[in-house]
Amino acid sequence: MKKCLVTGGTGFIGSALVKRLLNDGYYVRVLDNNSRGNESRLKDIINDIDYIEGDIRNYDVVNRACKDIDIIHHLAYINGTEYFYSMPEVILEIAVKGVMNIIDAAKENGVSDLYLASSSEVYQTPENIPTPETERLIVPDPMNPRFSYGGGKILWELLGINFGRKYFNKVVIYRPHNVYGPDMGWEHVLPQFALRMNKLSKESKSDEIDFPIVGSGNETRSFIYIDDFVDGIMILTEKANNLNIYNIGTMNEISIRNLAEIMAKSLGLSINIIPSDGLHGSAPRRCPDTSKIQDLGFSPKVQLSVGVELLVNWYTQHANEEKKLKTHRSRYEINK
Repeated sequence: MKKCLVTGGTGFIGSALVKRLLNDGYYVRVLDNNSRGNESRLKDIINDIDYIEGDIRNYDVVNRACKDIDIIHHLAYINGTEYFYSMPEVILEIAVKGVMNIIDAAKENGVSDLYLASSSEVYQTPENIPTPETERLIVPDPMNPRFSYGGGKILWELLGINFGRKYFNKVVIYRPHNVYGPDMGWEHVLPQFALRMNKLSKESKSDEIDFPIVGSGNETRSFIYIDDFVDGIMILTEKANNLNIYNIGTMNEISIRNLAEIMAKSLGLSINIIPSDGLHGSAPRRCPDTSKIQDLGFSPKVQLSVGVELLVNWYTQHANEEKKLKTHRSRYEINK
């Protein structure tokens, strides 16, 4: 039985990966300090895993988590656009100290394989759409705090590849593209859309609801449902080549305007999009070229309309839990 460590294992993606690894017969250890995640996501399997609550910036904790481990999936990070702007220094601290602690502890403990969760943000504003893994990676403006996130992920990739050449049997990097699903947190565009639409529908007496958004609505993204995304990670765990980078997502590009309309339809609403200025540095288009992972057998199954409805239903049922989550997070200090 192979032993796997998942950092950030109480997060949205991390917890889904933990459950899949466990289901597929892996021994699973989780390291997370719950500053962004929530251990409740693992409540049904908590007795079946080895759970360590600790900070990725603490080397002693990371070293203990890496003992007797074969494979590391390193996901511990701070996600959420609002944090890009409000705490860029913390994002970079967690990015740099975290990945170096993982690399050093993995070397010390003889860990064989390292999988790093990068981001579509490394592309910033790509020249090519769909965007292949060979696209240039840039930090267009170091004065813009938004790029703390993508810049930290670029550092992950550079460190992983260059240490991987010498110290690991396999290092694989994957770039997620807008993973979504139930219980994905409260700071992302899809949960925020769902919550606001529900609130406005209760307050409005009109058949058509005015729905303000950030940006023109013509900006595009592609979205991948969490179950499909974890399928992609598992395919890479089994089939990826050493020192390779893979996009994980879909090639179904959709405008934010159309996305909002799909969500409104799932709620039985009609909306009138009210555009506004976009966030400085946000890419107008983003869609990955997923040919490389498709060659390994990857094929997403969940249609966007189906996945959005599942997400909307979850947030409709759990809308009152946002305040509870904020209380939960008040117990933790990300900055320390």
